[in-house]
Amino acid sequence: MTGMRLRTVLATLTAGLAAATCLAAAGPADAHDSGDAHACSPAVSIDRFSDALDKTDHDGTFVGNFSALAVDRDGSLAALSDRSSLFSLDARTLRPEAAVHLADEKGGDLDSEGLAVDRDGTRLVSSETEPSVRRYSRDGRILDRLPAPPALLVAPAGRAAANQTFEGLTLLPGGRTLLASMEYAIAGDSAGIVRFQTWQRHHGHFRLAAQYAYRTDAGLGVPEVQATPDGRLLVLERGFTAGVGNTVRLYLADPRHATDTSGIENLTGQGGVRPVRKTLLADVAACPSLGATARQPQPNPLLDNIEGMTVTGRDRAGRLRVLLVSDDNGNTAQTTRFYCLRVRV
Repeated sequence: MTGMRLRTVLATLTAGLAAATCLAAAGPADAHDSGDAHACSPAVSIDRFSDALDKTDHDGTFVGNFSALAVDRDGSLAALSDRSSLFSLDARTLRPEAAVHLADEKGGDLDSEGLAVDRDGTRLVSSETEPSVRRYSRDGRILDRLPAPPALLVAPAGRAAANQTFEGLTLLPGGRTLLASMEYAIAGDSAGIVRFQTWQRHHGHFRLAAQYAYRTDAGLGVPEVQATPDGRLLVLERGFTAGVGNTVRLYLADPRHATDTSGIENLTGQGGVRPVRKTLLADVAACPSLGATARQPQPNPLLDNIEGMTVTGRDRAGRLRVLLVSDDNGNTAQTTRFYCLRVRV
């Protein structure tokens, strides 16, 4: 057996174990804590990671550039590439089963960043090009396009910078509210204050609703946001420093008492605006490396450009099962890596 083939077999086995831990229903393994050896913080532990899909392809489509994850209604995993591809992955092995190409109304590619699977199985996908949120059928047909606030459009149409717009997308419990997170601040707002935009469902269509301010740590942006079962949010904050590597932090955020900022032109951090309250759950650099290797400098070799996140369920201890994925940008110095976490909120 060649080294490459052996690596593929071992990686596939690793993927199966990782997916089973993260995505399967609660079983006997949940009866015990993962232990201090797997702790990232008092609130977060890591079970496993998997590099099985790194630099692979499916029917000629490159498997990578992952920007978002979601659990589909049939229990499979939907994985969104920012190169206009939406993959269906087997929930236990992570093996790609299908790939659908997404496009805008003119047939052009998207910079697809956020993903939510609606209760009818349709896909809500954000693109940071305009930015936009569109609804797609399972086979990739555009069904609808949601309105976007003028200020959040990319300049010169609005005040946002290119490639710094709708990165995260999530449906809140009950499915009536959709929330998108901007990655960075828009012009006129203070650096580090990003806007979370919501839509409310009315007669089957989403209409613009409240907007909230979220303050990031210095130098970090928001690549992903996911609703928890109680209506709070898991928020990823991420940054990159050449020669040092990535910073990735996981926060628990509560927008329920935050000020609606949709009518406020400039967010400067002054009084009168209650931002989304956040609590640090873990700095991923503090997780055990579990034998991971990195192809470029990293504070922890486990780290990479983590960009996608979804909540897949709970274990018997009540902890959330959270699956993360990194975006390798099609770069040989980066890795497509899945991370299986347990999060106590």
